[in-house]
Amino acid sequence: MTDTLPPLRDVIATHNLRAKKSLGQNFLLDLNLTAKIARQAGDLTACDVLEIGPGPGGLTRGLLAEGARRVLAVEKDTRCLPALAEIEAACPGRLVVLNADALEVDIRAHLTPPIRIVANLPYNVGTELLVRWLTQEWPPFWDSLTLMFQREVAERIVAAPGGKAYGRLAILAQWRTTPRIVMSLPPEAFSPAPKVHSAVVHLVRLEAPRYPADARVLSHVVAAAFNQRRKMLRSSLKGLSPDIDTHLRAAGLEPSLRAEQVSLEGFCALARSLAG
Repeated sequence: MTDTLPPLRDVIATHNLRAKKSLGQNFLLDLNLTAKIARQAGDLTACDVLEIGPGPGGLTRGLLAEGARRVLAVEKDTRCLPALAEIEAACPGRLVVLNADALEVDIRAHLTPPIRIVANLPYNVGTELLVRWLTQEWPPFWDSLTLMFQREVAERIVAAPGGKAYGRLAILAQWRTTPRIVMSLPPEAFSPAPKVHSAVVHLVRLEAPRYPADARVLSHVVAAAFNQRRKMLRSSLKGLSPDIDTHLRAAGLEPSLRAEQVSLEGFCALARSLAG
């Protein structure tokens, strides 16, 4: 079991695992914290868990200690593989390590539902991975996401209309999931310490989107609106339809509104009007 393994600082020293900025790495060494993050994902005993970027395996240990049926750890950095192999040996049959780039590999063939994704995502690919998981076929292959981001990104995911943090990421996440920030972590929790605070976001999938809309049309509308967020909607969206004012009013929206003033429900209503 994982409690027979050496402390993470010893593992990092033994295998000379310095975090690489080019890989977006910031290692979390406090096993009490990694266990707490694992618990935010709920009861894992009947689940396969996907972890991206395990590094030396702090969160991996937490997931296994919390009873995950099986963990698939996708790690791009070959330097981390010996440390992960030690965890694999301590938990036979419960950890599979895949040396691959998470952006390039189809991991679904390696997982059995129900599936939860839990990860301290590398900073440089975290948002891209989240967007991919939120924009695939629906319902997706996963039940929930428990992910660590820079605090600023986490706040964008849960943002409400009316503020600067509200944008495409909030719309995308809140249309198909119920997201909430469940933990905050200071820079000193990591090695090396990043310049920003971090936060863990737990997103539970909805079986169907919160409001009806065509995904592609909604994506175009939201992208156009927030790409020029300082402009009124009648200006930022005029490229979508020559009669955009009519569509806006049909959706119950004043053409003089700006993107950050429009609720998720309003964007979905506008997408339906344009699609129809």
